[in-house]
Amino acid sequence: MKDTNRMSGLPKALTRWLAITAATIALSACQLSPPGSAGPTGTPPPAVPPPPPIAFDDAVLKAANELFSKVQLPTGSSARQPLVIDPLVDGVTGAQSAATRSMEQKIVDLVRHQHPRFEVEAFTTANLAQQPLVLVGTFTPINNSAGQPTGERDAFRICLALADLKTGKVIAKGVARARPNGVDVAPLPFDADSPAWTRDPAVDGYIKTCQGSKAGDPINAVYADRILAAALINDATSAYNARRYRESLELYRSALRTPGGEQLRAFNGVYLANWKLKRRDEAIQAYARIVDYGLANRQLSVKFLFRPGSTQFWADAQISGPYPLWLKQIAQRSAHSKACLEIVGHTSRSGPEPLNERLSVLRAQAIKDRLETVAAELAKRTIVSGAGSRENLVGTGADDASDALDRRVEFKVIGC
Repeated sequence: MKDTNRMSGLPKALTRWLAITAATIALSACQLSPPGSAGPTGTPPPAVPPPPPIAFDDAVLKAANELFSKVQLPTGSSARQPLVIDPLVDGVTGAQSAATRSMEQKIVDLVRHQHPRFEVEAFTTANLAQQPLVLVGTFTPINNSAGQPTGERDAFRICLALADLKTGKVIAKGVARARPNGVDVAPLPFDADSPAWTRDPAVDGYIKTCQGSKAGDPINAVYADRILAAALINDATSAYNARRYRESLELYRSALRTPGGEQLRAFNGVYLANWKLKRRDEAIQAYARIVDYGLANRQLSVKFLFRPGSTQFWADAQISGPYPLWLKQIAQRSAHSKACLEIVGHTSRSGPEPLNERLSVLRAQAIKDRLETVAAELAKRTIVSGAGSRENLVGTGADDASDALDRRVEFKVIGC
């Protein structure tokens, strides 16, 4: 009697042949799997390399042409579609810069010469009332390999989105990456001069409408609700950048009276315009409102520009002259609110990180000491810490006024 397999009743030779055949078929199937598919052990496919950055001008045109080519306008409509541009911003800080202004002008020129279906109109409350298409965009320094605004920032990510106010939806997007060579990222006067910074819901809503959406998604609700105030603030900021300070002051005040207009950039604008007009008392009152806004939102970053490697302020009176006024208001408003604060120092990324860590703590302590000379009761309600350069927002390491935000001092409201 032949030896047989007890489970199947098949001879051993036949069992071995079937096993070898099955293994061969499985190996062939694995070898023929499409590129990028998981292997037999579930091994993830190799990471897709990031797109190589291209020249800045080419990247802007690439993103814009991609955006406009995806827009589906009503069939048979011969009328030009109104388009307004809400000024582009830095995707981390929300600031406008020479680069974002250059991008906007390139997009306007491109629309006029190559996309006649659209008609660019001014970003005003009157034009917004007609519910046009609104273009938003961000320009973000990133590490190209990681795709994030951390570490060595060797590329810029350009993101453009087109929002339809009639449907309340994002209808198209365009993206590209640019090389940093020769790109002017210096902030425009208003953003360079603004004394304070914090995450503002309206600006965050703008950034999320661009970066956190895809075609078909709803426009960020906070951005949509505050877009009329944004138009007034834009007019005020344009006037400030053109040194028309009286006009800018009235426009910022109008924005603050508009629903959704109580934004940090409007409070900053009222302070800056009054300071430029040498209205000291009004400027002090305006700065107090900035501090109150920060305390209410439990966080406020103040752009104290320190000398490199020092806890002493920059010696130029044009820059550091208002600092005693700022410190007095921070101390008085904090004492009045009964808030407990963590004072966090920051440094730029130049220099060894262990030294930056220590320097950031020393800067926070120097600010704490100054506050206590105004309001002694803050001694028991404040603590200090340092972030070194781990939380840089600009990240250039220029160590001048252009990256003052990286050497900010942050006031965080904490439990007492």
